[in-house]
Amino acid sequence: MTDLIAPHGGLSEPVSCTVAPEAAQGFLARAQKLVQVPVSDADLSTVYRWGDGGLSPTRGPMDAATYERVLEESVIEHQGKLYAWTIPLSLPVTAELAGKLGRGQEVALVNSDGAIVATLQISDVFAWDKPRYLKSVYLTERTDHPGADMVLKGDADKTHLLGGTIQVLPQPKNPAFGQYVLSPREVRKLLATKGWQRAVAFQTRNPLHRAHEYALVYGLETLLRAGLNAGACLNPLVGETKGDDVHAEVRMRTYEALIASRALGEGDSDAALWGPRGESVPDRVILLGLDIKMFYGGPKEAIMHGIYRQNFGFTDIIIGRKHADAPYHDGTAIWGDFDAQTIFSQLRGELKIQPLCVGFAAYYESMGRVDLMDNHPDEKPVFISGKQVRQALIEGRPVDPRIMRESTARILTEAMAGKK
Repeated sequence: MTDLIAPHGGLSEPVSCTVAPEAAQGFLARAQKLVQVPVSDADLSTVYRWGDGGLSPTRGPMDAATYERVLEESVIEHQGKLYAWTIPLSLPVTAELAGKLGRGQEVALVNSDGAIVATLQISDVFAWDKPRYLKSVYLTERTDHPGADMVLKGDADKTHLLGGTIQVLPQPKNPAFGQYVLSPREVRKLLATKGWQRAVAFQTRNPLHRAHEYALVYGLETLLRAGLNAGACLNPLVGETKGDDVHAEVRMRTYEALIASRALGEGDSDAALWGPRGESVPDRVILLGLDIKMFYGGPKEAIMHGIYRQNFGFTDIIIGRKHADAPYHDGTAIWGDFDAQTIFSQLRGELKIQPLCVGFAAYYESMGRVDLMDNHPDEKPVFISGKQVRQALIEGRPVDPRIMRESTARILTEAMAGKK
């Protein structure tokens, strides 16, 4: 069966820069003789996605010219054509290390444990203009936000960037949820077995409350109502996230429980649509984790999330309110609620994946279920803040089932009990 959608960059198949298992021993023997370049845990996710084609058509960190064009125009050029690309990706290094490296040199990339994970054939070494990068990606000159913290604090000692082409060892499987983390080629094969005409991905970095769930349900139902044989993927990010985000191992357990218990969409899906089919939402949902770096970049990151999903074979991506959002440290918003939706119509380069835009959702007593707020302009929904939910979980108190499924709340309570 043919793929539902071509990879980004006009390719016929995703890039592959992963070392074959039978070549790994020789690869390591050679790499051990090279200068070592440390890679942070967050950037390690990016290294592996260059390796498996999740970042097609790129084959490694960007050189200065490519990096600058992304900052200026939000595009990359591949084989003479422009393609959307909104966050430039190169590898940060210290000034001391940068001074020892040069174009044409091959280096070994090592993880935080000092183990070799990849080699990089350097094409460029250039200074990192952090203020310019932050203003372009985050669309603000303020630096009191999580994205700036990552650059100015997390990478405080990194002053230069490396570009080049990469060869990567296969990514080790996480023992808790590795079975859900597949390569782009593996996901494309899985989607082919489903026989779907369209496949929509749902990005999240949080445990799901029912309004989150409804975005996925709404997206899937929109495709089904259009007469398409469609499916959805609950596709949480499992890479490095902020310290106050729930750990991926805990989140994956909540997603597993939602699908296994068939609670996903229960009570909130359209019975008139599903009843005649003899199906419910979980029958058309798969669970796959995606190990990518989180930038907390709002609109610009929404496009990158689309690029990843297109490379993995998805035709659509759900874009809800405040996608990839994080506010300023004082709690005020950096972007408008729906800026991550409108950016898809402002691109200068091609992006084949389609945004499936969803509005605000909440629980309404009049319906006894979650619905879009646009459908209830004169009715007050059941609201509860994330802070209140977190406090209830920490204290072991029940969370309102109108807000969060019991299975999700139970797993989170066990994980968070006693935390402040």
